[in-house]
Amino acid sequence: MAAGIFSGLGLGGFVDGILLHQILQWHHMLSSIQPLVSKSNIDLNMVWDGLFHALDWIITVIGVVLLWRAGGRDDVPWSANTFVGSLLIGGGLLNLVEGLIDHQILGIHHVKTGVHQLAWDLGFLGSGVLLIVIGWFMLQAFPQTTDK
Repeated sequence: MAAGIFSGLGLGGFVDGILLHQILQWHHMLSSIQPLVSKSNIDLNMVWDGLFHALDWIITVIGVVLLWRAGGRDDVPWSANTFVGSLLIGGGLLNLVEGLIDHQILGIHHVKTGVHQLAWDLGFLGSGVLLIVIGWFMLQAFPQTTDK
């Protein structure tokens, strides 16, 4: 499960960074405290987005290493339900923790600034809770397989 949770944390961070930061350009890591109004602010936000992606990469590598190590053990049952469920839990934890810390506590950025900013932030937190619940349900509801 640890491999799936770490992989889910890292992959969830990549979805956030690639989709919300780069493709949709709704926010960057420091966009609420360093708005994109000057080249130096844009550069600073780009560096912090890169640091966020670097952390995502490290966490994903940890997940891959844990999965590789588990694959070499005979006492570890292989289960798609366990792996996908733990991936969802990891991705949900990323949304919940990052959303609480960055959006609510520190206020360094929000999902999408503007009139409905709180609704977007709450939706992001809700998506994290939903992913965790679905992942937990998968771990509890479906029998594990032991096929390798």
